[in-house]
Amino acid sequence: MPTVLIVDDTLFMRVKVGNMLKEWGFEIVGEASNGKEAVELYKQLQPDLVIMDVTMPIMSGLDAVKEILPQYPNANIIMLSALDQQKIIVEAIEAGAKDFITKPFEQNHLKMIVDNIFD
Repeated sequence: MPTVLIVDDTLFMRVKVGNMLKEWGFEIVGEASNGKEAVELYKQLQPDLVIMDVTMPIMSGLDAVKEILPQYPNANIIMLSALDQQKIIVEAIEAGAKDFITKPFEQNHLKMIVDNIFD
């Protein structure tokens, strides 16, 4: 069963995404509410997948990606953002994120991105 770390500053979003991933056969091994926690949890858990919000307090998801990927180049990170900002999307992908999805999103869209990573 693939493991996942969910990172979002809103509990509602962590629960929503977590429920979808559980339905698809993932085990939620950790949750974080900011990028700093995400980096620490990633090092401890080394999950198969990370779903990470871009805009969070303390450390952004983008900064967390830039900290995780140099140490763990095979990390599978999908970025989530309510901001449809091309610049952030490009920066996240350049930093090594596998994909990007804008909130609100369709469940099928996230499933397609996750399936592409694990195929």
